[in-house]
Amino acid sequence: MKDINEIMPRIPNMRWGALLNRAPTNKKVKQLDRMLPHDKRWHTVFEDQDAVYVDDVRVKKQEPEKWT
Repeated sequence: MKDINEIMPRIPNMRWGALLNRAPTNKKVKQLDRMLPHDKRWHTVFEDQDAVYVDDVRVKKQEPEKWT
C-alpha cells in the first residue's frame, strides 16, 4: 500500500492536508489546525462514533478543553 503523501498532490503554501471520511465544518478545520503538525504532509482522519483515527492512531473523542 502506498503512503498517502505519494498519491496526493502538493499544494503551494500548504500547512497540512487531511483526507476525511466526513465533510468538515469550520469548527472541525480549526480543531485539526491545532491538532495536526504543520509539516506540509497529508494525514488521514477517519471519524467514528466514539473515536477519531488520525494516521491509524486512535484518539478518543473529548472536548479540546479536556486535553492535557
